[in-house]
Amino acid sequence: MKSHITWQDQLVTKGERQQLHSHKSAVVWFTGLSASGKSTLCASVAKKLHEQGISTYVLDGDNIRHGLNKNLGFSQEDRSENIRRIGEVSKLFVDAGILTFTAFISPYQEDRELVRKMVEPDEFFEVFVKCSLEECERRDPKGLYKKARAGEIKGFTGISAPYEEPTNPEIVIENDQQDIETSVNQVIDFLQKRGVFAL
Repeated sequence: MKSHITWQDQLVTKGERQQLHSHKSAVVWFTGLSASGKSTLCASVAKKLHEQGISTYVLDGDNIRHGLNKNLGFSQEDRSENIRRIGEVSKLFVDAGILTFTAFISPYQEDRELVRKMVEPDEFFEVFVKCSLEECERRDPKGLYKKARAGEIKGFTGISAPYEEPTNPEIVIENDQQDIETSVNQVIDFLQKRGVFAL
């Protein structure tokens, strides 16, 4: 950190922004293998809550790599930097009073814990979108597993790179065992019980 850089406090507080939105802000962090259904579930929860008057925003892995993180590759170092940057962006959204949903494979436990520590303890909820590798490969909507198996994609999570399952997530979604509506309601019910919003 350069010595001439100082933090500029704002005149509107996070609490005042939350009061304006009539709900708390937080990061709801969806993690899981590629094709586990993270993005679909994440977007579906955000949309349903938006329709209920909750201020939401979705940060999606592929979308972020089109812009903010387009200079990053898929080495372990670059993956960690990808998640660190998303954590910082998520923190800004929380400060803005927005309920923020993220959909990232985020394969390393250490990286997810780093993001958790960026916000207050009641502002980070990890959602493990659990889906067997076999089912993810069966779905394979982008054909990535097929390419990884053929050696066309190096360091692909679940095939030639590790995925560290969450050890203590707030929510586990058995996404190969239940339909999308059940999964959406499971996330919303949890957030409501934790006092993030009242519907």
